[in-house]
Amino acid sequence: MRHGHGLRKLNRTSSHRLAMLQNMMNSLIEHEAIKTTLPKAKELRRVIEPMITLAKEDSVANRRLAFNRLRDRDSVTKLFNDLGPRFKARPGGYTRILKMGFRVGDNAPMAFVELVERAAESTESANTSAEA
Repeated sequence: MRHGHGLRKLNRTSSHRLAMLQNMMNSLIEHEAIKTTLPKAKELRRVIEPMITLAKEDSVANRRLAFNRLRDRDSVTKLFNDLGPRFKARPGGYTRILKMGFRVGDNAPMAFVELVERAAESTESANTSAEA
């Protein structure tokens, strides 16, 4: 029985899995939306949400923790300068996972992972409120 085993192995070694999740976190921070398989998306949510929570309070210690997990200076900068202040008032639930059907080659369930408040939406809403 699997009682208490909280992570998906995704048919990868631990180093491969950690590197894959690190790359997916960097891609999600950079593009704010990515397309991946459903199990990977659910596992990505477990690692990206604590990172955004960490970025809500900007300190040297938090930036070092984030860099230790992301290993990308641009991602850490965007995380603390853009995403942290954007989600300051939100108590959690920063990502949205939308199911996208099945992949053609192997019928794997696909998902679209995006940040709940994307930059494009915020600029569009600002433009519409400015025009009114």
